[in-house]
Amino acid sequence: MLFLRKVEKFLRRQGTPLVGFMFKVGELFVFIAQSIYNCFTPPFYCNNLWRQIMDMGFYSLPVVGLTTIFAGMVIALQSYSGFASVGAESMVASVVLISVTRELAPVLSALMVAGRIGAAMAAEIGTMRVTEQIDALTTLSTNPFKYLVAPRIWAGLIVMPILVLIGDIIGIFGGYVVGVYKLGFNASNYINATLNDLEALDITTGVVKAAVFGFIISLMGCYNGYKSRGGAQGVGTATTNAVVSSSILILIFNYIVTELFFSK
Repeated sequence: MLFLRKVEKFLRRQGTPLVGFMFKVGELFVFIAQSIYNCFTPPFYCNNLWRQIMDMGFYSLPVVGLTTIFAGMVIALQSYSGFASVGAESMVASVVLISVTRELAPVLSALMVAGRIGAAMAAEIGTMRVTEQIDALTTLSTNPFKYLVAPRIWAGLIVMPILVLIGDIIGIFGGYVVGVYKLGFNASNYINATLNDLEALDITTGVVKAAVFGFIISLMGCYNGYKSRGGAQGVGTATTNAVVSSSILILIFNYIVTELFFSK
Protein backbone atom coordinates (compact mmCIF):
# COMPACT_ATOMS: atom_id res chain seq x y z
CA MET A 1 0.00 0.00 0.00
CA LEU A 2 2.80 2.39 0.83
CA PHE A 3 4.37 1.73 -2.58
CA LEU A 4 1.07 2.33 -4.36
CA ARG A 5 0.56 5.61 -2.50
CA LYS A 6 4.03 6.76 -3.54
CA VAL A 7 3.28 5.86 -7.15
CA GLU A 8 -0.04 7.70 -6.98
CA LYS A 9 1.61 10.77 -5.46
CA PHE A 10 4.30 10.70 -8.17
CA LEU A 11 1.71 10.44 -10.95
CA ARG A 12 -0.32 13.28 -9.45
CA ARG A 13 2.78 15.44 -9.21
CA GLN A 14 3.67 14.77 -12.84
CA GLY A 15 0.13 14.87 -14.16
CA THR A 16 -1.03 18.16 -12.67
CA PRO A 17 1.30 20.36 -14.79
CA LEU A 18 0.47 18.32 -17.90
CA VAL A 19 -3.27 18.70 -17.35
CA GLY A 20 -2.81 22.42 -16.74
CA PHE A 21 -0.78 22.77 -19.94
CA MET A 22 -3.35 20.91 -22.01
CA PHE A 23 -6.10 23.08 -20.52
CA LYS A 24 -4.19 26.22 -21.58
CA VAL A 25 -3.68 24.84 -25.08
CA GLY A 26 -7.37 24.04 -25.42
CA GLU A 27 -8.30 27.47 -24.08
CA LEU A 28 -5.99 29.09 -26.64
CA PHE A 29 -7.50 27.15 -29.56
CA VAL A 30 -11.02 28.09 -28.46
CA PHE A 31 -9.90 31.74 -28.31
CA ILE A 32 -8.41 31.47 -31.81
CA ALA A 33 -11.63 29.96 -33.20
CA GLN A 34 -13.76 32.68 -31.59
CA SER A 35 -11.42 35.40 -32.87
CA ILE A 36 -11.42 34.15 -36.46
CA TYR A 37 -15.19 33.72 -36.49
CA ASN A 38 -15.76 37.25 -35.18
CA CYS A 39 -13.34 38.70 -37.74
CA PHE A 40 -15.73 37.74 -40.56
CA THR A 41 -19.12 38.42 -39.01
CA PRO A 42 -20.75 41.84 -38.50
CA PRO A 43 -20.81 44.32 -36.93
CA PHE A 44 -17.42 45.69 -37.95
CA TYR A 45 -15.89 48.52 -35.92
CA CYS A 46 -13.99 50.45 -38.59
CA ASN A 47 -12.95 53.28 -36.27
CA ASN A 48 -11.26 50.79 -33.96
CA LEU A 49 -9.58 49.16 -36.96
CA TRP A 50 -8.24 52.47 -38.21
CA ARG A 51 -6.86 53.35 -34.77
CA GLN A 52 -5.08 50.00 -34.54
CA ILE A 53 -3.65 50.42 -38.04
CA MET A 54 -2.20 53.78 -37.03
CA ASP A 55 -0.80 52.45 -33.75
CA MET A 56 0.70 49.29 -35.24
CA GLY A 57 1.74 50.71 -38.59
CA PHE A 58 2.47 54.41 -38.73
CA TYR A 59 3.92 54.75 -35.25
CA SER A 60 6.07 51.62 -35.70
CA LEU A 61 7.77 52.93 -38.84
CA PRO A 62 10.73 54.59 -37.03
CA VAL A 63 11.53 51.40 -35.11
CA VAL A 64 11.24 49.20 -38.20
CA GLY A 65 13.27 51.63 -40.28
CA LEU A 66 16.16 51.83 -37.82
CA THR A 67 16.19 48.07 -37.34
CA THR A 68 16.22 47.15 -41.02
CA ILE A 69 18.68 49.81 -42.21
CA PHE A 70 21.32 48.75 -39.71
CA ALA A 71 20.60 45.08 -40.43
CA GLY A 72 21.29 45.71 -44.12
CA MET A 73 24.45 47.64 -43.32
CA VAL A 74 25.78 44.89 -41.06
CA ILE A 75 25.03 42.16 -43.59
CA ALA A 76 26.92 44.11 -46.27
CA LEU A 77 29.98 44.43 -44.03
CA GLN A 78 29.92 40.83 -42.84
CA SER A 79 29.37 39.31 -46.27
CA TYR A 80 32.13 41.44 -47.79
CA SER A 81 34.63 40.32 -45.17
CA GLY A 82 33.76 36.70 -45.94
CA PHE A 83 33.63 36.93 -49.74
CA ALA A 84 36.81 39.02 -50.05
CA SER A 85 38.90 36.01 -49.03
CA VAL A 86 37.64 33.99 -52.03
CA GLY A 87 37.37 36.85 -54.53
CA ALA A 88 33.56 36.89 -54.62
CA GLU A 89 32.95 40.47 -53.53
CA SER A 90 30.39 40.91 -56.33
CA MET A 91 27.98 38.65 -54.41
CA VAL A 92 27.50 41.20 -51.62
CA ALA A 93 24.49 42.85 -53.27
CA SER A 94 22.78 39.48 -53.78
CA VAL A 95 23.40 38.39 -50.19
CA VAL A 96 22.02 41.65 -48.81
CA LEU A 97 18.95 41.35 -51.04
CA ILE A 98 18.15 37.76 -50.09
CA SER A 99 18.95 38.18 -46.40
CA VAL A 100 16.84 41.29 -45.99
CA THR A 101 13.79 40.28 -48.03
CA ARG A 102 13.53 36.66 -46.89
CA GLU A 103 14.63 36.82 -43.26
CA LEU A 104 15.87 40.00 -41.63
CA ALA A 105 13.09 42.42 -42.56
CA PRO A 106 10.15 40.15 -41.62
CA VAL A 107 11.70 38.62 -38.51
CA LEU A 108 13.32 41.71 -37.01
CA SER A 109 10.31 43.90 -37.83
CA ALA A 110 7.98 41.37 -36.22
CA LEU A 111 10.11 41.14 -33.08
CA MET A 112 10.21 44.93 -32.76
CA VAL A 113 6.46 45.26 -33.29
CA ALA A 114 5.83 42.42 -30.82
CA GLY A 115 7.81 44.27 -28.18
CA ARG A 116 6.08 47.54 -28.88
CA ILE A 117 2.51 46.66 -29.92
CA GLY A 118 2.02 43.19 -28.46
CA ALA A 119 2.83 44.51 -25.01
CA ALA A 120 0.55 47.52 -25.50
CA MET A 121 -2.36 45.30 -26.60
CA ALA A 122 -1.97 43.00 -23.62
CA ALA A 123 -1.69 45.93 -21.20
CA GLU A 124 -4.72 47.75 -22.62
CA ILE A 125 -7.03 44.74 -22.77
CA GLY A 126 -5.69 43.38 -19.47
CA THR A 127 -6.47 46.67 -17.76
CA MET A 128 -9.97 46.56 -19.21
CA ARG A 129 -10.35 43.01 -17.90
CA VAL A 130 -9.23 43.68 -14.31
CA THR A 131 -11.28 46.89 -14.12
CA GLU A 132 -14.36 45.01 -15.42
CA GLN A 133 -14.71 47.16 -18.54
CA ILE A 134 -14.97 44.01 -20.70
CA ASP A 135 -17.84 42.83 -18.51
CA ALA A 136 -19.44 46.23 -19.01
CA LEU A 137 -19.18 45.80 -22.80
CA THR A 138 -20.99 42.47 -22.54
CA THR A 139 -23.66 44.10 -20.36
CA LEU A 140 -24.15 46.74 -23.08
CA SER A 141 -24.65 43.95 -25.69
CA THR A 142 -21.27 44.61 -27.30
CA ASN A 143 -19.28 41.54 -28.22
CA PRO A 144 -15.74 42.02 -26.81
CA PHE A 145 -14.27 39.86 -29.56
CA LYS A 146 -15.76 42.04 -32.29
CA TYR A 147 -14.96 45.32 -30.51
CA LEU A 148 -11.48 44.55 -29.13
CA VAL A 149 -9.97 41.47 -30.75
CA ALA A 150 -11.12 41.49 -34.40
CA PRO A 151 -9.86 45.04 -35.22
CA ARG A 152 -6.45 44.21 -33.78
CA ILE A 153 -6.14 40.97 -35.74
CA TRP A 154 -7.17 42.65 -38.98
CA ALA A 155 -4.69 45.45 -38.28
CA GLY A 156 -1.90 42.92 -37.79
CA LEU A 157 -2.74 41.14 -41.05
CA ILE A 158 -2.88 44.41 -42.99
CA VAL A 159 -0.05 46.39 -41.46
CA MET A 160 2.78 43.89 -41.04
CA PRO A 161 3.18 43.11 -44.79
CA ILE A 162 3.31 46.86 -45.51
CA LEU A 163 5.89 47.41 -42.78
CA VAL A 164 8.01 44.55 -44.13
CA LEU A 165 7.89 45.90 -47.69
CA ILE A 166 9.06 49.27 -46.40
CA GLY A 167 11.69 47.50 -44.30
CA ASP A 168 12.90 45.66 -47.43
CA ILE A 169 13.52 48.95 -49.21
CA ILE A 170 15.24 50.54 -46.23
CA GLY A 171 17.37 47.46 -45.49
CA ILE A 172 18.53 47.15 -49.11
CA PHE A 173 19.30 50.87 -49.09
CA GLY A 174 21.42 50.37 -45.96
CA GLY A 175 23.43 47.70 -47.77
CA TYR A 176 23.77 50.04 -50.75
CA VAL A 177 25.12 52.86 -48.58
CA VAL A 178 27.77 50.62 -47.01
CA GLY A 179 28.62 48.92 -50.30
CA VAL A 180 29.08 52.15 -52.26
CA TYR A 181 30.42 54.63 -49.68
CA LYS A 182 32.28 52.26 -47.35
CA LEU A 183 33.40 49.32 -49.48
CA GLY A 184 33.92 51.22 -52.74
CA PHE A 185 31.47 49.44 -55.07
CA ASN A 186 30.33 51.19 -58.21
CA ALA A 187 26.82 52.53 -57.57
CA SER A 188 25.41 51.50 -60.98
CA ASN A 189 26.87 48.01 -60.78
CA TYR A 190 25.51 47.53 -57.24
CA ILE A 191 22.00 48.61 -58.26
CA ASN A 192 22.05 46.45 -61.40
CA ALA A 193 23.21 43.41 -59.41
CA THR A 194 20.39 43.95 -56.93
CA LEU A 195 17.73 44.32 -59.63
CA ASN A 196 18.99 41.35 -61.63
CA ASP A 197 18.89 39.04 -58.62
CA LEU A 198 15.52 40.25 -57.35
CA GLU A 199 12.85 37.55 -57.67
CA ALA A 200 9.15 37.56 -56.87
CA LEU A 201 9.69 34.61 -54.52
CA ASP A 202 11.92 36.70 -52.27
CA ILE A 203 9.24 39.38 -51.80
CA THR A 204 6.42 36.82 -51.54
CA THR A 205 8.20 34.89 -48.81
CA GLY A 206 8.69 38.01 -46.71
CA VAL A 207 5.11 39.19 -47.18
CA VAL A 208 3.62 35.82 -46.24
CA LYS A 209 5.83 35.65 -43.16
CA ALA A 210 4.78 39.19 -42.25
CA ALA A 211 1.07 38.30 -42.43
CA VAL A 212 1.62 35.23 -40.25
CA PHE A 213 3.68 37.23 -37.76
CA GLY A 214 1.09 40.01 -37.65
CA PHE A 215 -1.61 37.48 -36.81
CA ILE A 216 0.57 35.96 -34.07
CA ILE A 217 1.41 39.34 -32.50
CA SER A 218 -2.20 40.50 -32.41
CA LEU A 219 -3.52 37.13 -31.25
CA MET A 220 -1.06 36.70 -28.38
CA GLY A 221 -1.45 40.30 -27.25
CA CYS A 222 -5.23 39.98 -27.18
CA TYR A 223 -5.24 36.49 -25.65
CA ASN A 224 -2.90 37.29 -22.77
CA GLY A 225 -4.69 40.54 -22.04
CA TYR A 226 -8.16 39.00 -22.26
CA LYS A 227 -7.25 36.15 -19.90
CA SER A 228 -5.32 38.26 -17.38
CA ARG A 229 -6.35 38.13 -13.73
CA GLY A 230 -5.14 39.53 -10.44
CA GLY A 231 -5.02 43.30 -10.75
CA ALA A 232 -1.89 45.24 -11.69
CA GLN A 233 0.38 42.26 -11.16
CA GLY A 234 -1.76 40.16 -13.49
CA VAL A 235 -1.60 42.85 -16.18
CA GLY A 236 2.19 42.96 -15.88
CA THR A 237 2.39 39.19 -16.19
CA ALA A 238 0.07 39.24 -19.21
CA THR A 239 2.25 41.89 -20.89
CA THR A 240 5.41 39.85 -20.35
CA ASN A 241 3.76 36.65 -21.55
CA ALA A 242 2.46 38.38 -24.68
CA VAL A 243 5.92 39.54 -25.74
CA VAL A 244 7.68 36.27 -24.88
CA SER A 245 5.08 34.00 -26.48
CA SER A 246 4.90 36.18 -29.61
CA SER A 247 8.68 36.19 -30.01
CA ILE A 248 8.95 32.41 -29.61
CA LEU A 249 6.09 31.72 -32.03
CA ILE A 250 7.58 34.16 -34.56
CA LEU A 251 10.84 32.21 -34.59
CA ILE A 252 9.03 28.86 -34.80
CA PHE A 253 6.72 29.90 -37.64
CA ASN A 254 9.62 31.59 -39.42
CA TYR A 255 11.15 28.14 -39.86
CA ILE A 256 7.81 26.56 -40.77
CA VAL A 257 7.05 29.10 -43.52
CA THR A 258 10.63 28.89 -44.82
CA GLU A 259 10.31 25.11 -44.95
CA LEU A 260 7.05 25.40 -46.91
CA PHE A 261 8.60 27.73 -49.50
CA PHE A 262 12.06 26.25 -49.91
CA SER A 263 11.85 22.57 -48.97
CA LYS A 264 12.95 20.26 -51.77
